[in-house]
Amino acid sequence: MRVFVAGATGVIGRRLVPRLVERGHEVVGTTRTPSKLDRLAQLGAEPTLLDAMDAQAVKNAIAEAEPDVVVHQLTAIPAVVNPRRLDRDFELTNQLRTQGTDHLLDAARAVGVRRVVAQSFAMWAYARTGGAIKTEDDPIEMDPPESVRDTLAAIMHVEQAVVGSPDIEGIALRYGGFYGPGTSLGAEAPMLDLVRKRRLPIVGDGGGIWSFVHVDDAASATVAAIERGNPGIYNVTDSEPATVATWLPVLADALGAPPPRRVPAWLVRPFLGEAGVAMMTQVRGASNAKAIRDLGWNLRFPSWRDGFRHGLE
Repeated sequence: MRVFVAGATGVIGRRLVPRLVERGHEVVGTTRTPSKLDRLAQLGAEPTLLDAMDAQAVKNAIAEAEPDVVVHQLTAIPAVVNPRRLDRDFELTNQLRTQGTDHLLDAARAVGVRRVVAQSFAMWAYARTGGAIKTEDDPIEMDPPESVRDTLAAIMHVEQAVVGSPDIEGIALRYGGFYGPGTSLGAEAPMLDLVRKRRLPIVGDGGGIWSFVHVDDAASATVAAIERGNPGIYNVTDSEPATVATWLPVLADALGAPPPRRVPAWLVRPFLGEAGVAMMTQVRGASNAKAIRDLGWNLRFPSWRDGFRHGLE
């Protein structure tokens, strides 16, 4: 197949492109940065410079590529984000998830592309009520903290536009929290420095449930979705959702760092905001059973426990 990967130099794109090439697919990869074109060629893609906010440019690029599948991996997430101002830090990413999604879908329809696979996110998808581990059929979060409302709305726009289009075989992948090379939990990432310096504490009871996924496992699930996924939404997470109080000490130990401190929520709320405190104490985990069953997905790191020790670099 010919696969058009929008955002091919992002965290997932860099791991996805070579896997598609290895499996015999022809890949057209886009970047908005001229200096990254050579990198795309080295990965095996046909490099394309593209501003995804330019609707006509997107139409031209997809028409020229004549792909069988369009893959939406467009983001512009800063290396460090402020949990009190998530919507501000995600402003461009939110535009890519709203206007950028619409541009890709319009361009795909114009040339008769049926299959579109898009990046979504599990962390804020699910309501912070009821059971601890959510499936794709569980209710979404309807009342997020104010600082993350635009971001969640943009994520939901991706899902509704892609999966809800009657003329598109739309697949939305709700990725877990990424770790591994090039991610915010990669070997040289600023977040790991916070852990080493005991500046990332367990907040309150540490009851927020995180679902992680190694970046290579996320890429392999994306390949499976491209090749054989049925339309719909899939949680792309590992098999062990865990509370912050559980995973953070293990991460510290894997880094050779001292155990994290514990602090009451009221003490850090002025610094983390409601969204940051909710991530540490209230968010729900996600079940990957559907992706394993329906995509035939095999994980390299079924648990972050092994991944934190052997998969960060």
